[in-house]
Amino acid sequence: MGMDRFRPWRKHLPAAAVEHTLPAVERHIVSVRVAPEAVREARQAVAELLPKVGIAADSAFADAVLLVASELVANVIRHAAHTPVTDVGITVGAGQLVIAVTDGDPRLPCLAADARGEGLRTVAELAALYDGDVSAEPAVDHDGKVVLVRFRIPYPQIPGDARS
Repeated sequence: MGMDRFRPWRKHLPAAAVEHTLPAVERHIVSVRVAPEAVREARQAVAELLPKVGIAADSAFADAVLLVASELVANVIRHAAHTPVTDVGITVGAGQLVIAVTDGDPRLPCLAADARGEGLRTVAELAALYDGDVSAEPAVDHDGKVVLVRFRIPYPQIPGDARS
């Protein structure tokens, strides 16, 4: 068998197929002590992270993300106050931004449209505005849960950003 039989696969594919790469995924997690100032601290931490992941700080999208993070942390204070620390995660990749907030209460919130409280209703409406959704699942590394809110990122966000 000659080496010419094993030609690089790239020679037979169009350039677009060869040059396409999966976008990078960025993930940031901020831990906040569950206390009255937790909402402010989480919101400030998320606000500082948004420009680092390519989201314009003064955009309507950033405002929506900050309000969602605030509402989710407020829900931890209201419904899982025994949780000592909540983790607020931001994951950005493939045109999506996901906010994840954990707590120590294993009870999953009811996400049915007619059963949501005011805070989750607001969160769901903001997610839907950006072609996103809300879900909740048991945490894998502790007794508790994680509430996830997905958004489609409205590009371009920052002038000159490579993702634009």
